[in-house]
Amino acid sequence: MIRYAKSFLLVLGLCCFSPKPNYEDFCGIKNTAFQADEQVTMKVFYSTLGAYIGAGEATFTTTLERFNGKAVYHCVGEGKTYSFFDNFFKVRDRYESYIDTGSLVPYKFIRNVDEGGYKKYNNVTFNQGAGTAVSTNGVFKVPNCIQDVVSAVYYARNINFDNYKVNDKIPFDMFLDDEVYHLYIRYMGKEKVKTRYGKFNAIKFKPLLVKGTIFEGGEKMTAWVSDDPNHLLLRVESPISVGSIKVDMMGYRNLRYPLSSLIKVN
Repeated sequence: MIRYAKSFLLVLGLCCFSPKPNYEDFCGIKNTAFQADEQVTMKVFYSTLGAYIGAGEATFTTTLERFNGKAVYHCVGEGKTYSFFDNFFKVRDRYESYIDTGSLVPYKFIRNVDEGGYKKYNNVTFNQGAGTAVSTNGVFKVPNCIQDVVSAVYYARNINFDNYKVNDKIPFDMFLDDEVYHLYIRYMGKEKVKTRYGKFNAIKFKPLLVKGTIFEGGEKMTAWVSDDPNHLLLRVESPISVGSIKVDMMGYRNLRYPLSSLIKVN
C-alpha cells in the first residue's frame, strides 16, 4: 500500500517509472543527464476548492563519493511541510541512495521518515550480483537492475524518449518497504507546459501508481520533464483522495547542461 506516510517524496520518485517482457534492455544505462553537486528544489501545492496553496517543499542533492571502494553518486531527497501545514500533518522526510556512477544501479538506500506521528527507518543494501536486498527487516530476493525510489528518479532522467512512440510503456522494477513493485511510465509525447517557475518545452508521461490511501491506482498522475539533455522534472499533477496536488520545480543549481527548454521565466 502506498499511503501518505510515503507520499511526500514518493510522489516525485514514482514519476520517474504492464511491464515489457525484457527488463534487461534497461540495465546499465549510462548517465548523460546530471552531474555531482546538482541541487533541485521542488514545491508542493495542495488544493481542495480549486485554489492551490503551498504545502511544503522537497530538495534533491547529488554529491560524488565512494562506497565500498566504488565511485557513487550520493543522492539525497529531503521533504518537509511548511509550518502552517505542520499543524495538520507534519512531514520531515529524508531519503538517500548510493548509486553506481557507471551503471546507475543502487548499492544502498536509506529511508528515514517522520510524518504525522508515523516514524519509519529502513536501511537497505543491494547485492545486484546476487539479486538480494538486505534491509533492516531481513533479506529479500530482487530482480536484476532493481531500483529504489531515489535512484529511479535519476535513472529515468537518462531515458532517451526519442526511442519511443506515444503511448509506449517503459518499465522499472523498484524495491520499497521490503516489496518489489513492477511499475512503468507511459510516454505521452512532447508539449509546452507552464509552471510556477516559467514556461518550458517539455516531455510528458504518466506513471503507473499502486493503489493506496491517498493516490488512486492506475495512470491518473501526469508528469513533465524538460525537453533538453537534463530531463529535469518540472511539474507533477495528481488527484488525491481529498483534493489534488501540483509539484513544481522552483529552483536549481549546477545542472549538467543549460536549461535550454526554458522559454520564459515567470
